[in-house]
Amino acid sequence: MTPTDRSGATPPSPRATVRRHPERAHYGLDTVHAILDEAIVSHVGFVVDGRPIVIPTLHARIGDTLYIHGSAAGRMLTTLAAGAEVCVTATLIDGLVLARSAMHHSINYRSVMLFGPTRVVTDREEKLRALEATVEHAVRGRSRDVRPPAEHELRATSVIALAIDEASAKVRAGGVVEDPADLALPVWAGVIPLSLTPGEPVTDDQGQVVPVPEYASSYRRSGTP
Repeated sequence: MTPTDRSGATPPSPRATVRRHPERAHYGLDTVHAILDEAIVSHVGFVVDGRPIVIPTLHARIGDTLYIHGSAAGRMLTTLAAGAEVCVTATLIDGLVLARSAMHHSINYRSVMLFGPTRVVTDREEKLRALEATVEHAVRGRSRDVRPPAEHELRATSVIALAIDEASAKVRAGGVVEDPADLALPVWAGVIPLSLTPGEPVTDDQGQVVPVPEYASSYRRSGTP
């Protein structure tokens, strides 16, 4: 993706082009990055023995690279380590849009689709950075407190990288879009906002008990109000 593509004006490839509601498409990396950074889980789609498989996973982004980790013996990581083509998606749900007719109900959302071949991360320093970024993606500030991976844990874990250069975002925001004839119907219409709301942290009582850190007591996702 060229630097000018950050504005979102140019689709990076035919398969990344949004065809249904193209007015909702965003091709700029700034939008793609923001959605990936706020979403906790992404879904990785790939083909094994001619059959499609989609697996949810925690991801992390460093610059224009998305990292996925897992067991070195797992089916997803062994397949992706061979350089498989993947489709990775992430979605944030912002609200339910309730129209007066069933046909015009919708969802306010922000989503991303990434395409491309993967590569296995063999450089030790890049692997450690990716694993640290994964912890930070889940809970910012957590990596400075926890024990880093031991050597046997590193050997048992694979990290896969996907360049974020063939990507598109799709965003739906706003209120109800209704047929004019339905406006007279005596039916409530509007938007039910949705958001991820953390609860009170529950302290584990095994081993040493220490005060709840600020990043847990005041947990929030990047980009959320």
